[in-house]
Amino acid sequence: MMGRLHAGAGIVALLTILSFWTATVISEWAGDAAGIVAVKQAILWGMAVLIPAMIAVGVSGAVLAKGRRGALIARKQRRMPVIALNGLLILVPCAIFLAAKAEAGQFDSRFVVVQIVELVAGGVNLVLISLNLRDGLSLSRARTKPAAH
Repeated sequence: MMGRLHAGAGIVALLTILSFWTATVISEWAGDAAGIVAVKQAILWGMAVLIPAMIAVGVSGAVLAKGRRGALIARKQRRMPVIALNGLLILVPCAIFLAAKAEAGQFDSRFVVVQIVELVAGGVNLVLISLNLRDGLSLSRARTKPAAH
């Protein structure tokens, strides 16, 4: 049960971040101010999905890892603080700042710089979460593999 929660929450988090990142790139590429405003507002509302998913991933991952050792678990545990801090200290403040600037129609150089920071930080989290997903699948397969006779 805990494994399913962990996997499900991880997939929700990954797909949510991917949708934020993709929508941002598409709206910026299109250059439509109304589209950019809509995406920035949607990202703020999407935090209501992403933040609980990330909390569920962290808590369930800690429960699943308790008492277990190994290189894959250690790598996943090293990545999680980076993912969390990146989200809390960079991505959430960027999302709030960009939504406010977009709502005000202020697509100035500060908007552009913060947008670049957000895309890079979001890309980092996408990579790290994807690596954790890969390692989690490996751990899951190793756990369900029948013992050799």
